[in-house]
Amino acid sequence: MLIKIDYDSSEALYIQLYNQVIKEIALHHLQDGDSLPSVRSMAEELGVNMHTVNKAYALLREDGYVNLDRRNGAVIAVQVEDHSSHIQNMYDNMDMIIARAVCKNIALDEMQELVRQMYENYPDH
Repeated sequence: MLIKIDYDSSEALYIQLYNQVIKEIALHHLQDGDSLPSVRSMAEELGVNMHTVNKAYALLREDGYVNLDRRNGAVIAVQVEDHSSHIQNMYDNMDMIIARAVCKNIALDEMQELVRQMYENYPDH
């Protein structure tokens, strides 16, 4: 697993970690049952505070990407059973992207092509 933190980014460090773990899952670099490094180990590896990693792992658990337990730590366990809430979450997340596209006069067909191209970067889609 290759996680890189951009310390110059305006995006919070825990969000960067959260997003990159999800991307690693989508790319099949991480799969159900794989363990993430311990909070301490990940913090040391990335050069961040343990609370940053803990916050990212908690959010991954809350959003159904990992299970957390004291003995096994963070284990990839993607929950897909509640499809409608995932669709609503995607809608909420994409709303601002669409608003930006409209403001910058990016056409619907350009956006659709961009999404199609991005989907092709991921296996099985």
